[in-house]
Order: sequence, then C-alpha cells, then structure tokens
Amino acid sequence: MTTHQAQEYLRTKVMTASPAELRLLLLDGAIRFAEQAREGLEHKNPEKSYDGSRQCRAILTELTSGLRAELAPELCERLSSLYLFLYTSLVEAMSERDPEGVRKVVEILTYERETWRLAMEKLIEENAASSGAVASSVLHTTDIAGSTGSDGAPIGGRIHLAG
Repeated sequence: MTTHQAQEYLRTKVMTASPAELRLLLLDGAIRFAEQAREGLEHKNPEKSYDGSRQCRAILTELTSGLRAELAPELCERLSSLYLFLYTSLVEAMSERDPEGVRKVVEILTYERETWRLAMEKLIEENAASSGAVASSVLHTTDIAGSTGSDGAPIGGRIHLAG
C-alpha cells in the first residue's frame, strides 16, 4: 500500500468513525507517537524523538479539549488530570532524554486504550441487548385496529404490552 493510499484509508476511517471510535484512534496515535519518541531517544535520533513527542503531546491536548464536563464532571476531571500527568511526564522524560520515562507514558496510554476498548465493547453489548428488548417489544405489540369498544365504536392504534 502506498503512502497516499494509507492516508486515504486513514482519512476515510476517521470521517466515518463514531466519537467513541475517534477516541480510540486518538489513543492509538498517542501510543504510536510516544513509541516513536522513545525509539528516537534510544537511537539518538533527535528529530524522530522530537516529532513523536510533539505529535503525542498534540493528541493528549486534543483528548483533554474533547472532554465534555457537562455530561460527567467527575469523570472528565479525572481524565483531564490523567492527560495532564501524561503530558508533563512526557515533557520531563524528553527533557531528561529518558527513554524509560517515555516507556512509562506508553504503558499508561496502553492501559487507557485497553480500558476504553473494553468500555466500547460493553456499550456495544448493552446496545445489542437494548435492541433485542426493542425487537422483543415490537413482537409484543398488539394491533387492535378493527376491534370495537364496549359502546360498539371502533378502536384503532397499537398498544405496547412490553416495556
């Protein structure tokens, strides 16, 4: 696959992703760029380490700015603190030229990514169960069109017997 094809694939993937999937893609990118920074430090390649660090910091900033505190203030505060910790840890590791410090950032990002992946799976399961309940509800819908009431007048419409 050429570089252009890879870029087009990524662009399509990003444009069609849900917000949850976008967050996962951002975490993937942060991990990849932090690894690049670590490798750059280990191989004494300042350009590679700087570029990786810069991109990882930009993603951490994006993750922080994308938090919606009005929906879950406590969770957002904790995530914001985590991303700030990762950002400052990365800056410190880079300024000290410490690949081990960057590795620790990668480790925490990987844990965060796995946590988010599991949360997405749980959400998918819950949505599937919810869809099953809706399908079940539709199956329990009774059509009473054509029925007549006690006064002999026609009754029409649908009644949901389940939830």
